[in-house]
Amino acid sequence: MRNAMTVDKLTDLLVAKLLRDHGKSKHHWRKLIGPIRLYSRATHPHCNWSVTPTGAFADVARLETLLDDLRLAHPFVTV
Repeated sequence: MRNAMTVDKLTDLLVAKLLRDHGKSKHHWRKLIGPIRLYSRATHPHCNWSVTPTGAFADVARLETLLDDLRLAHPFVTV
């Protein structure tokens, strides 16, 4: 069985990819990402997590593009 993706691992992965591809700082990206919300698989059978980023339009667009890719690779996240 593969290692389960956790909220912390997903956040770290997002920050690392954004930092590598777009610069700025870890703090900048963590603040933009905000909390990752988890949902029950019973009510969200295709993907049990979501992010509601806040910040500059260009940064949010960069994050949303990355989120689309990661939802395919990691549709289910644990605590």
